[in-house]
Amino acid sequence: MEFPFGAEIPRHWHAGLALPTHVANGVNLLFPAGERFFVRTVKHFLPRFRDDPEMLAQIRGFLGQEGHHAREHERFFEVLEAQGYEIRAFLARFERITFGIIEPGMPRPLRLACTAACEHFTAILAEHVLSTDALSDAHPVVRDLLMWHAAEEIEHKAVAFDVLQRLHPSYALRILGLAWASGLLALWWFQATRMLLAQDGITRADVQRERAQLKRTRTRHSILQHVFLRGIREYVRPGFHPWSRDDRHLAERQLARMGAPGAGGGSHA
Repeated sequence: MEFPFGAEIPRHWHAGLALPTHVANGVNLLFPAGERFFVRTVKHFLPRFRDDPEMLAQIRGFLGQEGHHAREHERFFEVLEAQGYEIRAFLARFERITFGIIEPGMPRPLRLACTAACEHFTAILAEHVLSTDALSDAHPVVRDLLMWHAAEEIEHKAVAFDVLQRLHPSYALRILGLAWASGLLALWWFQATRMLLAQDGITRADVQRERAQLKRTRTRHSILQHVFLRGIREYVRPGFHPWSRDDRHLAERQLARMGAPGAGGGSHA
């Protein structure tokens, strides 16, 4: 899948509002470097599965999908810059701190635990956008990008978790990875969103006004609250597995709508 990004995408492409646009733009800024971290982390463990063809196929599907996601979301950076947003300083700080300082100091099993937890959060976000009208007011090109990404996230949502459970099945490690993933994702997502809103001159009062407008037009939980509260609540259950909630039908339906073949990147345990 490739997406025709161009000048026709408006500055506030989600319902003409700054807040929902920049919540989505903010996480978009994190995707490319974050997904390359996921690829590095899981790829390191690939040789451990050379005698397991099924798991090898799952991991290779995961690596391919995540690499493609990173490239397509990075292409969207050009749209933001054409709209006048200065994003490079933020990206440099995000990558320097997270992947230049924090990542090298983490043992590889903890990096894997962080990846598995982040994949759980993105799977919840994916389910949300595929099962609700959350993106119904979005520009069609951006909506297609996010819906495609969401479908593939569901396909491979258990791969990193399965690698973690096979190689490092420690509940304490899983929860430590959750803590790191929750903190870093929340911190950088908030910072990215705030940075973009500030560049638009959006005040706190403007944010409250847009929130009230969204509540009047549709019943919608806060996406951030939905992702983090539900994600943590589910993940801390000792018997948790990503496929305890089988939502592959959402991915299959979306990929069929877009004319894209399902890659089958996720395992069903």
